[in-house]
Amino acid sequence: MANSYLNKTPSSSSNRKTFTFSCWFKKSTAGSGQYGRLFSCYSDSNNRDEIYFHPTNDTINIESVVSSSAIVNFTSNKKFRDTNGYYHFVYAVDTTQATESNRVKIYINGVQETSWSVSTYPSQNADLNFNNNIIHYIGRSGYNSGSNSYFDGYMSHVSFVDGQALAPTSFGETDSTSGIWKFKSPSGITWGTNGFHLKFENSGALGTDSSGNSNTFAVNGNL
Repeated sequence: MANSYLNKTPSSSSNRKTFTFSCWFKKSTAGSGQYGRLFSCYSDSNNRDEIYFHPTNDTINIESVVSSSAIVNFTSNKKFRDTNGYYHFVYAVDTTQATESNRVKIYINGVQETSWSVSTYPSQNADLNFNNNIIHYIGRSGYNSGSNSYFDGYMSHVSFVDGQALAPTSFGETDSTSGIWKFKSPSGITWGTNGFHLKFENSGALGTDSSGNSNTFAVNGNL
Protein backbone atom coordinates (compact mmCIF):
# COMPACT_ATOMS: atom_id res chain seq x y z
CA MET A 1 0.00 0.00 0.00
CA ALA A 2 1.39 3.39 -0.96
CA ASN A 3 2.27 5.73 1.86
CA SER A 4 4.55 8.31 0.22
CA TYR A 5 3.78 11.94 -0.46
CA LEU A 6 5.17 15.47 -0.62
CA ASN A 7 3.82 18.52 1.14
CA LYS A 8 4.38 22.26 1.41
CA THR A 9 2.56 25.27 2.82
CA PRO A 10 3.12 28.40 0.70
CA SER A 11 4.43 31.31 2.76
CA SER A 12 1.64 33.50 1.39
CA SER A 13 -1.47 33.12 -0.73
CA SER A 14 -1.25 34.17 -4.36
CA ASN A 15 -3.54 34.02 -7.41
CA ARG A 16 -6.42 31.71 -6.48
CA LYS A 17 -8.44 32.61 -9.57
CA THR A 18 -5.94 31.73 -12.29
CA PHE A 19 -3.42 28.86 -12.25
CA THR A 20 -2.37 25.63 -13.96
CA PHE A 21 -1.49 22.23 -12.50
CA SER A 22 0.28 19.71 -14.74
CA CYS A 23 1.67 16.26 -14.01
CA TRP A 24 2.67 13.02 -15.68
CA PHE A 25 1.56 9.91 -13.83
CA LYS A 26 1.44 6.14 -14.16
CA LYS A 27 -1.01 4.10 -12.12
CA SER A 28 0.21 0.91 -10.47
CA THR A 29 -3.28 -0.47 -9.84
CA ALA A 30 -6.87 0.02 -10.97
CA GLY A 31 -10.05 -0.47 -8.96
CA SER A 32 -7.91 -1.16 -5.91
CA GLY A 33 -9.72 0.87 -3.27
CA GLN A 34 -7.12 3.64 -3.48
CA TYR A 35 -8.49 7.16 -3.92
CA GLY A 36 -5.34 8.05 -5.87
CA ARG A 37 -4.85 11.69 -4.96
CA LEU A 38 -2.64 13.55 -7.42
CA PHE A 39 -2.83 16.99 -5.81
CA SER A 40 -4.75 18.39 -2.86
CA CYS A 41 -4.80 21.19 -0.34
CA TYR A 42 -6.54 21.42 3.01
CA SER A 43 -7.52 24.01 5.58
CA ASP A 44 -10.40 22.07 7.14
CA SER A 45 -13.18 19.80 5.95
CA ASN A 46 -15.15 22.82 4.71
CA ASN A 47 -12.26 24.35 2.75
CA ARG A 48 -10.26 21.98 0.56
CA ASP A 49 -9.37 21.14 -3.05
CA GLU A 50 -8.61 17.67 -4.43
CA ILE A 51 -7.75 15.95 -7.70
CA TYR A 52 -8.16 12.19 -7.34
CA PHE A 53 -9.28 8.88 -8.85
CA HIS A 54 -12.35 7.12 -7.54
CA PRO A 55 -11.28 3.99 -5.61
CA THR A 56 -13.52 1.53 -7.45
CA ASN A 57 -14.56 2.93 -10.83
CA ASP A 58 -11.32 4.81 -11.71
CA THR A 59 -13.00 8.02 -12.81
CA ILE A 60 -11.07 11.23 -12.29
CA ASN A 61 -12.64 13.65 -9.81
CA ILE A 62 -11.91 17.31 -9.11
CA GLU A 63 -13.39 19.16 -6.16
CA SER A 64 -13.08 22.60 -4.62
CA VAL A 65 -15.04 23.08 -1.41
CA VAL A 66 -15.13 26.65 -0.08
CA SER A 67 -17.09 27.51 3.06
CA SER A 68 -18.83 24.10 2.86
CA SER A 69 -19.99 24.65 -0.76
CA ALA A 70 -18.65 22.62 -3.68
CA ILE A 71 -17.84 25.46 -6.07
CA VAL A 72 -15.98 23.10 -8.43
CA ASN A 73 -17.06 19.49 -8.89
CA PHE A 74 -16.17 17.29 -11.86
CA THR A 75 -16.46 13.53 -12.35
CA SER A 76 -15.38 11.99 -15.64
CA ASN A 77 -17.38 9.46 -17.61
CA LYS A 78 -14.11 7.98 -18.79
CA LYS A 79 -12.36 5.33 -16.69
CA PHE A 80 -8.60 5.59 -16.25
CA ARG A 81 -7.45 1.99 -15.87
CA ASP A 82 -4.28 1.76 -17.94
CA THR A 83 -1.35 0.71 -15.75
CA ASN A 84 1.17 0.27 -18.59
CA GLY A 85 1.94 3.84 -19.61
CA TYR A 86 2.00 7.42 -18.39
CA TYR A 87 -0.90 9.83 -18.62
CA HIS A 88 -0.46 13.59 -18.84
CA PHE A 89 -2.99 15.58 -16.81
CA VAL A 90 -3.52 19.36 -16.95
CA TYR A 91 -5.96 21.37 -14.83
CA ALA A 92 -6.18 24.95 -16.10
CA VAL A 93 -8.29 27.42 -14.10
CA ASP A 94 -9.23 31.01 -14.87
CA THR A 95 -12.37 32.05 -13.01
CA THR A 96 -12.14 35.60 -14.40
CA GLN A 97 -13.52 34.31 -17.72
CA ALA A 98 -17.03 35.48 -18.60
CA THR A 99 -17.95 32.17 -20.26
CA GLU A 100 -18.54 29.48 -17.65
CA SER A 101 -16.96 26.62 -19.62
CA ASN A 102 -13.73 28.61 -20.03
CA ARG A 103 -13.18 28.90 -16.28
CA VAL A 104 -12.04 25.28 -15.87
CA LYS A 105 -10.36 23.15 -18.54
CA ILE A 106 -9.05 19.64 -17.99
CA TYR A 107 -6.77 17.91 -20.47
CA ILE A 108 -5.64 14.28 -20.69
CA ASN A 109 -2.73 13.53 -23.03
CA GLY A 110 -3.12 16.88 -24.77
CA VAL A 111 -6.86 16.56 -25.45
CA GLN A 112 -9.50 18.51 -23.54
CA GLU A 113 -11.79 16.22 -21.58
CA THR A 114 -15.43 17.14 -22.26
CA SER A 115 -17.41 14.07 -21.14
CA TRP A 116 -18.46 14.50 -17.50
CA SER A 117 -21.16 12.84 -15.42
CA VAL A 118 -20.85 15.80 -13.02
CA SER A 119 -19.65 19.26 -14.10
CA THR A 120 -19.97 22.16 -11.69
CA TYR A 121 -18.11 25.27 -12.81
CA PRO A 122 -17.07 28.04 -10.41
CA SER A 123 -18.77 31.41 -10.45
CA GLN A 124 -16.93 34.27 -12.15
CA ASN A 125 -13.95 35.56 -10.12
CA ALA A 126 -14.31 32.82 -7.50
CA ASP A 127 -11.28 32.05 -5.34
CA LEU A 128 -10.38 28.36 -5.06
CA ASN A 129 -8.28 26.85 -2.27
CA PHE A 130 -5.31 25.93 -4.44
CA ASN A 131 -2.60 28.60 -4.10
CA ASN A 132 -3.82 29.70 -0.67
CA ASN A 133 -1.35 29.64 2.23
CA ILE A 134 -2.60 26.28 3.49
CA ILE A 135 -0.90 22.91 3.30
CA HIS A 136 -0.65 21.40 -0.21
CA TYR A 137 -0.03 17.71 -0.88
CA ILE A 138 1.28 15.81 -3.89
CA GLY A 139 0.29 12.15 -3.85
CA ARG A 140 -1.96 12.32 -0.78
CA SER A 141 -5.21 13.77 0.51
CA GLY A 142 -5.27 16.35 3.26
CA TYR A 143 -8.94 15.70 3.92
CA ASN A 144 -8.61 11.93 4.35
CA SER A 145 -5.33 10.72 5.82
CA GLY A 146 -6.28 7.03 5.83
CA SER A 147 -4.34 4.30 4.09
CA ASN A 148 -6.46 4.64 0.93
CA SER A 149 -5.79 8.37 0.53
CA TYR A 150 -2.44 8.05 -1.29
CA PHE A 151 -1.64 7.83 -4.99
CA ASP A 152 -0.48 4.31 -5.85
CA GLY A 153 1.84 4.75 -8.80
CA TYR A 154 4.52 6.98 -10.24
CA MET A 155 4.59 10.73 -10.89
CA SER A 156 6.97 12.85 -12.92
CA HIS A 157 7.39 16.52 -13.81
CA VAL A 158 4.73 17.89 -11.49
CA SER A 159 4.22 21.58 -12.21
CA PHE A 160 2.16 24.45 -10.86
CA VAL A 161 1.96 27.81 -12.63
CA ASP A 162 0.75 30.68 -10.47
CA GLY A 163 -1.22 33.30 -12.43
CA GLN A 164 -1.72 31.68 -15.85
CA ALA A 165 -4.14 29.13 -17.32
CA LEU A 166 -1.94 27.32 -19.84
CA ALA A 167 -2.59 24.85 -22.63
CA PRO A 168 -1.09 21.34 -22.42
CA THR A 169 1.34 22.28 -25.19
CA SER A 170 3.36 24.12 -22.55
CA PHE A 171 4.27 20.71 -21.09
CA GLY A 172 3.87 18.17 -23.89
CA GLU A 173 3.76 17.64 -27.65
CA THR A 174 2.71 15.09 -30.24
CA ASP A 175 5.51 12.90 -31.54
CA SER A 176 5.77 13.49 -35.28
CA THR A 177 6.50 9.83 -36.01
CA SER A 178 4.27 7.87 -33.62
CA GLY A 179 1.54 10.43 -33.06
CA ILE A 180 1.82 9.75 -29.32
CA TRP A 181 1.60 12.60 -26.81
CA LYS A 182 4.99 12.95 -25.11
CA PHE A 183 6.77 15.08 -22.54
CA LYS A 184 8.24 18.43 -23.54
CA SER A 185 10.48 20.30 -21.13
CA PRO A 186 8.61 23.48 -20.14
CA SER A 187 10.49 26.62 -21.15
CA GLY A 188 9.74 30.32 -21.18
CA ILE A 189 7.12 29.93 -18.46
CA THR A 190 6.54 32.66 -15.90
CA TRP A 191 5.95 30.46 -12.89
CA GLY A 192 4.62 33.16 -10.53
CA THR A 193 5.18 33.47 -6.80
CA ASN A 194 4.06 29.99 -5.73
CA GLY A 195 4.82 28.18 -8.96
CA PHE A 196 7.00 25.08 -8.98
CA HIS A 197 8.38 22.36 -11.23
CA LEU A 198 9.30 19.08 -9.54
CA LYS A 199 11.28 16.85 -11.90
CA PHE A 200 11.95 14.05 -9.36
CA GLU A 201 15.40 13.57 -10.87
CA ASN A 202 17.38 13.38 -7.63
CA SER A 203 16.37 10.36 -5.54
CA GLY A 204 17.93 12.00 -2.50
CA ALA A 205 15.93 15.22 -2.88
CA LEU A 206 12.72 14.39 -4.72
CA GLY A 207 10.93 17.54 -3.56
CA THR A 208 13.42 19.92 -5.20
CA ASP A 209 11.83 22.74 -7.19
CA SER A 210 13.46 23.36 -10.59
CA SER A 211 11.41 26.44 -11.53
CA GLY A 212 13.90 28.85 -9.97
CA ASN A 213 11.46 29.76 -7.20
CA SER A 214 12.94 27.42 -4.56
CA ASN A 215 9.43 26.19 -3.69
CA THR A 216 10.78 22.85 -2.57
CA PHE A 217 8.42 20.26 -1.04
CA ALA A 218 9.07 18.08 1.99
CA VAL A 219 9.32 14.34 1.32
CA ASN A 220 7.36 11.88 3.48
CA GLY A 221 6.96 8.11 3.58
CA ASN A 222 9.12 5.42 2.02
CA LEU A 223 10.12 7.21 -1.18
